[in-house]
Amino acid sequence: MMAAAQREMAHSVAVPHHRSAVRTARHAVSDELYADGVRPPVLDDAVLVVSELVSNAVRHAAPLPSGEIQVGWSLFPDLVHIEIVDGGAPTRPHARTVSVSSLGGRGLEIVRCLAAEWGVDEHSDTVTVWADLPRSPAGSRWPTG
Repeated sequence: MMAAAQREMAHSVAVPHHRSAVRTARHAVSDELYADGVRPPVLDDAVLVVSELVSNAVRHAAPLPSGEIQVGWSLFPDLVHIEIVDGGAPTRPHARTVSVSSLGGRGLEIVRCLAAEWGVDEHSDTVTVWADLPRSPAGSRWPTG
């Protein structure tokens, strides 16, 4: 587990607490990871996780005092660590099962399926949702072949 309180992020970007933040964060993470040699499907998974976590922060959480959300990521030999820091919400983020006809509510379930581990770290005035994505197909929860 690479809990947020344990280390500093190698890369980060502050994005507005607005739905446009999803695109900004997705492009920043994609460009940096690609420059660091990360390729599909790991790159695609990382971008999807960032999209889901930033979307959730915009939709359900308060911004940081700056009015922004912090997106951070680090690359390790066996994983990509992603974290989103926001101003928190009345309820703790959790994955849930939704009906087939439901129009939303799948974000953290997608994260759970893609990540080797994920979690939530609550602090006095911030909440960090993080995910560790495997860099090899053997570490993925998705079938290969």
